[in-house]
Amino acid sequence: MRVMERTFREQLFFLLLCLSVLKGDCRYIENNDISKDELYSLLSADLRREIPDLLMYRRPLRCLDMVAMEGQFTFTAESPQLSCAAFFMAEPTELITVEYDSVDIDCSGGDFITMFDGWVMKGEKFPSSQDHPLPLHERYVDYCSSGSVRKSVHSSQNVAMVFFRIHSAGSSFTLTVRKHINPFPCNVISQSPEGSYTMVIPQQHRNCSFSIIYPVAIDISEFSLGHHNNFPKRSLPGCAESEDYVQLLGGSGIDTSKLLPITDLCITFTGPTHMKIACENTVVRMVSSGRFVSRVSFSYRLLDSQELQTIKLNNVEDFCFSN
Repeated sequence: MRVMERTFREQLFFLLLCLSVLKGDCRYIENNDISKDELYSLLSADLRREIPDLLMYRRPLRCLDMVAMEGQFTFTAESPQLSCAAFFMAEPTELITVEYDSVDIDCSGGDFITMFDGWVMKGEKFPSSQDHPLPLHERYVDYCSSGSVRKSVHSSQNVAMVFFRIHSAGSSFTLTVRKHINPFPCNVISQSPEGSYTMVIPQQHRNCSFSIIYPVAIDISEFSLGHHNNFPKRSLPGCAESEDYVQLLGGSGIDTSKLLPITDLCITFTGPTHMKIACENTVVRMVSSGRFVSRVSFSYRLLDSQELQTIKLNNVEDFCFSN
């Protein structure tokens, strides 16, 4: 490990030395045992700002693509591409910014690049219109209509996507994707089939969903709506009269308004509550009136093949195989 650290340090030193020579900032660099942090602090402010862009990850963008990294992505049409989409994903606690660096397309000829605040799959949207803070028409931002004004577009959650249509070979565009910390994450699509998460709504009138696009076993370990201290009330679907509750939903799509309710929770408890849900999409959804601080903590893991087979044979435990 020490050898690897030293090798990285020497490579970084060499890179920064070359940059410093070009910029005339090498007067302080005399000892190649200097630490990375010390070396970085010696550089001029202008050079420090340029280093992240010089080290930025870059690759071509495909017509159908999934991007989970920050970086710069360039699409160049080799032939007409009339139905393309790039899906962007960040960590649950991050938001996404898409910047248009350079665009060479024919808007008047029918080309377009449109960012959507969320994901669209098979005609369904995440987050659903019930759960997103913006009206649906404001979630679409078309470059050809607003490119001269809006050079960057921000997501409201950890996923976003770009639709594009290019008619002429040789047309191209370049996007830079950046991620930012979201202090109050709400709607999330999980990158992983296993993990743990705590969803908190701090006295805001909103709905938040955590979507796990795998069949999973889920354990709810803590659940608090701030206004009850009794045992959990569970029913199917049993919290219609409550303004604050948590739902477990399941199904094959991504629109939470079209998923089937598995169970509702509307009275505070400390768990655990354990369930196996063999759906393509499992969602923990919290509805908040804004009068309380609401929170739910849960962990989840991917169901193995034997568990899936057991559920399939006994569909009393789960409805996804029979719907």
